[in-house]
Amino acid sequence: MLLCAFARIGEGERVVDLGTGNGVIPLVLARRSGAARIVGVERQAEMVERARRSVVLNGLQGRVHIIEGDVRTISRVLEPQSVDVVVCNPPFRAPGRGRVAPDSERATARHELAGGLADFVAAASWLLPDGGRFFIVYLADRVDELLAGLRKFHLAPKRLRCVHGRRGEAARMVLVEGRKNGGPGVIIEPPLVIWEGERYTGEVLRIYDEDFSGD
Repeated sequence: MLLCAFARIGEGERVVDLGTGNGVIPLVLARRSGAARIVGVERQAEMVERARRSVVLNGLQGRVHIIEGDVRTISRVLEPQSVDVVVCNPPFRAPGRGRVAPDSERATARHELAGGLADFVAAASWLLPDGGRFFIVYLADRVDELLAGLRKFHLAPKRLRCVHGRRGEAARMVLVEGRKNGGPGVIIEPPLVIWEGERYTGEVLRIYDEDFSGD
């Protein structure tokens, strides 16, 4: 949900969500934005079917489309430079780091078992024309890898926002916007804090209210 709030999508734009899983991000973006077409790409057939059912249940067949495909071979399912925006919530953990879930769907969603950060960034760069925008959420302790990967694939970092569990704690996640062949200069936005005591902060509550109310 934080990624959806961070992404800036204009009226009538074309959007791709890489590694869409159950299709939550495309559904939320369809509510939050005026995007004309949102495509979710997912390699696991079971998740593809669940995502497609969710699209139908929400009556969004005209705007949201779920396709089965692998980010490592994105050219088999989509055309180059064919969208305005790419969003991505990729697996965070490198193989050998952390406990791998016994369930294959959860394991693939959390660990880089079927494509790593570089594969997702490369796919995004391939899909975007010059000036196209890429929005990603990633682990804060791997932000050095993320920024290096963006530059390698010609996606200039333009905005960065750290996500903290509580005030005074180290950042857990980072939200980053990259622009295809963009110029120099990065905006570091104020930190986003999730918890205040035992409750969500006001900003997080507003984000969730927008996502689930559709307003």
